[in-house]
Amino acid sequence: MNAPRLLLVEDDPALAELLEFRFRQQGYVVTVTPDGDEALLLAAEQVPDLVVLDWMVEGTSGIEVCRRLRKGKATAHVPIVMLTARGAEDDKVRGLETGADDYVTKPFSPRELLARVGAILRRIRPALAGEVIEVGDLALDATAHKVTRRGQTISLGPTEFRLLKHFMEHPGRVFSRGQLLDAVWGSESEIELRTVDVHIRRLRKGIELESAPDPVRTVRSAGYSLEAV
Repeated sequence: MNAPRLLLVEDDPALAELLEFRFRQQGYVVTVTPDGDEALLLAAEQVPDLVVLDWMVEGTSGIEVCRRLRKGKATAHVPIVMLTARGAEDDKVRGLETGADDYVTKPFSPRELLARVGAILRRIRPALAGEVIEVGDLALDATAHKVTRRGQTISLGPTEFRLLKHFMEHPGRVFSRGQLLDAVWGSESEIELRTVDVHIRRLRKGIELESAPDPVRTVRSAGYSLEAV
């Protein structure tokens, strides 16, 4: 199971250092920036599993970063937890309406933030808790290495299984061929990008059922995603 990637956007050096340390202790791969513009670039280069985002940061504000992440095809489904000293109800509503999944008001307990982040990730990536992942009519048991669709057992090769698992851990998110190559084959792989298309076709064929729609969506000029059907 891949360690969850967390992007921490916080311009208070002491708090950023503390949170980075606590998250790394819990097994997260953490990238830290104090700058909203850099945060957008980092998220575009490697889509994180979750963003912890301070409202008041250098460059582009946290609320604008949140808005742009929600508008981006690759980052639209990435959960965002906003950190802020703004405790007014109107500010919380604005943050949530902009697309934040949760809202933590400073001062806060790092333990509480870790718990909230963990709860969100367990909800969107059940594999982190060792559970069966379900997306639409597909169910994947990573421990038993078993896939079922509409109650029928599906036989997949090891690469197609890893590909499906990655998609099911991030339902609805669009991945480019390069991102899938890194996630499934590893960044050191010498596999060509077009090989991804071959395995996508094999995956589609493997999970195909008569009269059932294809859950793998091709997004022109962007890549592929898995939808609940």
